[in-house]
Amino acid sequence: MSLTTFAPIERTLHTTELWLSDLMEDLGWEDRSQAYRALQVVLHALRDRLPVEAVAALSSQLPLLVRGIYYEGWSPSETPLQESEKEDFLSQIAAAFRNNPEVDPERLARAVFKVLKRYAPSGEIRDERLILPPGIRVLWKVIE
Repeated sequence: MSLTTFAPIERTLHTTELWLSDLMEDLGWEDRSQAYRALQVVLHALRDRLPVEAVAALSSQLPLLVRGIYYEGWSPSETPLQESEKEDFLSQIAAAFRNNPEVDPERLARAVFKVLKRYAPSGEIRDERLILPPGIRVLWKVIE
């Protein structure tokens, strides 16, 4: 059996491709690896600020492959971070792109949130947004 004929793998690859393509389009990027990195960094910054139960609830809304990206390197005993202001959230994103000063962390966060809302539209996404500290929650306003 070929992996390309296994439906769950095909679905998650296709969905992840859609997410990355949308990010690239929204951000005006042509580099798929940079879009992957953007998705990873924003998901990690989000995950690190949610209570453990909310991390699990949000993960259930993600495609299998994106779920793996989301959980990569996570240490549940260290979350949620006490750094809960918008600036802390954005500085975590900026640090990952410190070699690329053209990347706007706020624009990047909003683009990832837009993709989350588009492809994981159930109430879980809205619930996780409401759990976020108010300073980070404002980043969702553009997509609502």
